Amino acid sequence: MLKTGILNPGINSLLSRVRHTNMLVIADRGFPFWSGVETVDISLVDDIPSVLQVLNAIMPNFNIGQIYMAEEFLAENTPEVCDSFARAFGETPIEFEPHVDFKKRVPAAVGLIRTADTIQYANMILVSA
Repeated sequence: MLKTGILNPGINSLLSRVRHTNMLVIADRGFPFWSGVETVDISLVDDIPSVLQVLNAIMPNFNIGQIYMAEEFLAENTPEVCDSFARAFGETPIEFEPHVDFKKRVPAAVGLIRTADTIQYANMILVSA
């Protein structure tokens, strides 16, 4: 029985299949369903868990080389919210692009973790290093 780290079996299974340069999506509660992309839905109630909580939980065992987010995230959220995401990313390179272009990357992802986050455009694509 697992006692520490990621306890959710669906997320563990998904993470174990991500390889070098593969992509993983962490999405908010409103992100569309993508047929053909394995989705692990861990939403419970508004903002539990959040995108940043999931990111912080997987970071110790996930080598992130690049992050993609929608540029609309910057326009729709307060500087405090944007700063909290920037702090969570640390030195990891991040690229903001139009949401329509961001969504074009999703079908190539190994999987998607859906959270209950209510922050506008909080979705991110993590590229494994």
